[in-house]
Amino acid sequence: KGVLLPKPPASGGQGRHDVDVERLASSFARALGRFYPYAGRLALAPAGDDCLAISLRCSGEGAESVHAVAPGVAVADVTASLLIPRVVWSFFPLNGLLGADAIADSRPVLAAQITKLADGVFVAIAGATTAGDDAMVPSPLPVFDKWFLDGCTVPIPLPFGKLEDVVGQRLDLFPPVQECFLHFSAATLKKLKAKANAEISGTTIATISSLQALLAHLWRAVCRARRLAPDKGTAYIVYVGCRGRVGSIPASYAGNALAHVTAKSSAGEILGNGLGWVAWQLNQAVASFDEARARDKLASWPQEPSFTRLPELVASAPTMLLTGSSPRLDVYGNDFGWGAPLAVRSGAGNKMDGKATVYEGRGRGGSMALEVCLAPEALARLVADEEFMAAVGVPSTYE
Repeated sequence: KGVLLPKPPASGGQGRHDVDVERLASSFARALGRFYPYAGRLALAPAGDDCLAISLRCSGEGAESVHAVAPGVAVADVTASLLIPRVVWSFFPLNGLLGADAIADSRPVLAAQITKLADGVFVAIAGATTAGDDAMVPSPLPVFDKWFLDGCTVPIPLPFGKLEDVVGQRLDLFPPVQECFLHFSAATLKKLKAKANAEISGTTIATISSLQALLAHLWRAVCRARRLAPDKGTAYIVYVGCRGRVGSIPASYAGNALAHVTAKSSAGEILGNGLGWVAWQLNQAVASFDEARARDKLASWPQEPSFTRLPELVASAPTMLLTGSSPRLDVYGNDFGWGAPLAVRSGAGNKMDGKATVYEGRGRGGSMALEVCLAPEALARLVADEEFMAAVGVPSTYE
């Protein structure tokens, strides 16, 4: 994830507008003093016959800090269009690096990149998902001890004879995708939520949330954009945070604590029923998360490890949507002293057809934004869809 910031104001009467890169790097180093696991390295060790164990070694070897310049890129190049220019990916470090690469080459699990633009600054963070997921880390200090069920053998032996067996297909071999960034005002979200709840009134006691209504609006539009046949199956995968849902996981736990739920239907049902019915499918998918079932899965996993590889998701991508992150994450609170972010964007990691990342809106106050990644021809049809785009705000309104 990264934030686009305005150019710092002139200081010291010199008329200069410059970023103190060394000061930001020093701040990054001080933060790592508290978030010490992210200054470590992934480590590999044998764990019996044809098995390996992977751990995060808190070795203090450091994270990576990159200073880059892109004088030919302006803030407007990033924000003026709905479509996200591919140059944005170059603002992020560790592009294309897999966890197995980090182990083999003793590469960092976390990196920061500061890119000076013609009239702004882009500050980006990239990290290994094996080390942690997107989560709000409250004060006091986060809990870094890795959480396991009571009685779980640690480390867990993984059924790989050698490191190369861990690696799935690389992202650069996947079909091309294109991205857009879409804003939805608080007023628009209120209308979508009201419409969804009015359509299911009398049939259920549950309440559709603003996010569920928004994702339902997206699901219907993407089915149209992909021109799916009515009998074609389609699925929406939503990541659910386990903090607060699974007992004994601390609220400030800094490791991975995510599960996913899936809503499934046919394209005909998605388009033939109203917004409320589609939002209800998402609502029930989220409600289906069950702590006991999650614990059972965790208890059995060490004996029968299974892995979701990106190529498997890509194979189903033409009919699938997947959403992660959260509108509760305070992305626009990342003010380094010279002004709030103008925009937020994400890098190339795990970008595939059907991925939609949700953010809080820049206007806050209940607004949201979606970063949508689709096959180019489908994305072109999505941004030309009048029914869908009627809910989208003009970028300049928020950025």
